[in-house]
Amino acid sequence: RIELEVDLPARSTMPAPLAAVASGSDNLVVRAAEAFCKATGLEAVVRIRLRKRIPVGAGLGGGSSDAAAVLLGLADRMADPPGADALSGIALGLGADVPFFLSPGPARVRGIGELIEPLPGLPPLDLVLANPGISLATAEVYRTADELRPTLTEPRAGSTMRAISRLSGEAGDLLAGGNLLVNDLEPAARRLCPPIARVFDLLHAAGALGVGLSGSGATVFGVFASRGQANGVMESLRSESPNVGWVEVTRVIS
Repeated sequence: RIELEVDLPARSTMPAPLAAVASGSDNLVVRAAEAFCKATGLEAVVRIRLRKRIPVGAGLGGGSSDAAAVLLGLADRMADPPGADALSGIALGLGADVPFFLSPGPARVRGIGELIEPLPGLPPLDLVLANPGISLATAEVYRTADELRPTLTEPRAGSTMRAISRLSGEAGDLLAGGNLLVNDLEPAARRLCPPIARVFDLLHAAGALGVGLSGSGATVFGVFASRGQANGVMESLRSESPNVGWVEVTRVIS
């Protein structure tokens, strides 16, 4: 039996659309526990308390990372846990990005999410995450991207992988020569959520070294030169911008 309790932090600033956590089997953490028990033959009462700090449908991998945590937690409690490949197989059945979160860190991910190549040496970039207060369904973004594909122009010069290849100790060096942060889902996310464009503009105007769409959106991230600058931008957006429904500062895991 799987039991799930969900609560939000006492000081949560999430708008309602970003805090609409699914319950029961519609929640990915419940599905993760069910899949693990089915694959391993584990018979147990599993009680999960989900403290939601990452918005729902924001393109930040919140649900996927929660699911991976459940898989790791259950494996840790078995005398004979499944091996890494078996656990990754269970994770992949839950979602393309769940295997990545079994061992999170900078990585190049290929295939449909199962081919993970660690990328050591990425500097600890300071980011501002900003969401217009709108939740986007990943499947809908991908459908829209497929519809747009015949009309897409040539991609911008450069790519995220080229940016990553410039690994160094300074964010400015990493992004030198223009914004190399490219996300093929960005045109689709912008069509479904026009306010994304304004968030991009706000982060550029605030002095971001680079701005990009996180996952399938609608969260946009800006890379800043220091934690202090990022904190200042966060406070400014929170107090002055009606175009941003949720904003936080974080740092890339290096």
